[in-house]
Amino acid sequence: MRSLLRALWMALLLMIVALSSALIAMRLAIHGREVQVPDVRGKTPAEARQLTDGSGLNSQVERQYYSPTVPVGRVLSQMPAAGTVVRRGWDVRLALSLGPQRVTIPQVVGQSQRAATITLEQRAIDLGSTVTAEIPGMSAGQVIGQDPPPNATDASAPRISLLIAQDAAPAGYVTPSFIGQPIGSVTNSLKDSGFSVGRVTMVQVTQLSPENGASGPGAPALVSGQAGSAQSNAVPPTGGPSSPVASNAPTPASIVVSQDPTAGQKILAGSAIDFLVR
Repeated sequence: MRSLLRALWMALLLMIVALSSALIAMRLAIHGREVQVPDVRGKTPAEARQLTDGSGLNSQVERQYYSPTVPVGRVLSQMPAAGTVVRRGWDVRLALSLGPQRVTIPQVVGQSQRAATITLEQRAIDLGSTVTAEIPGMSAGQVIGQDPPPNATDASAPRISLLIAQDAAPAGYVTPSFIGQPIGSVTNSLKDSGFSVGRVTMVQVTQLSPENGASGPGAPALVSGQAGSAQSNAVPPTGGPSSPVASNAPTPASIVVSQDPTAGQKILAGSAIDFLVR
């Protein structure tokens, strides 16, 4: 029994030693692939690449900015910062100096977007971000703002971002229910609200049921003919005694039994609504 316990303790001890060795080896392997980012500020791109390659890292120029202190073509800033511990193969992103600002920022507010773009191209200035906004009284496509402003002396780069006016989006409305109302009063209400009556179909309803949908707002409209027309050109659906049958032309007193779009749907200003009346 004592020998068995001794064997178990030895096995447990060996297992602990093996796990500890594996963890130490893994930690050394991970840290063996880590390096410190060198300081390449003030270097030329070629010098920066030589330093980063020597550390097993990559370098690439992504930005250019004005600087009154760093000479033209030298590294102005880097990311990650010098001294940061990263894994081998990491990318070091560089920003180069353009030297002191030499470009005059033009005035492009009030121009069309196309004209502003041409102005920037002629002055070798990049077009930055472009944002649109609805501004009352402004023509769509007109430049209504810029950053940096005209003649700015503290621009960070030869780049201008623009704010462009756009057309106002059409107003949307929720369709009310007109079921059970006379088509005459519905027509007046729609015209007063800036909408119109579309096609009106006059039917003789022999039986209203949920199956034919004529008693609720969710029913599809049979669309054919115009409001107030002498005859309806609707072709009534077949399907038994509950189906509507075409009858005489609608009158202002005709009652709405279905509409399209149905109540609750969103429509744009000026839209037409079709009706089924009896």
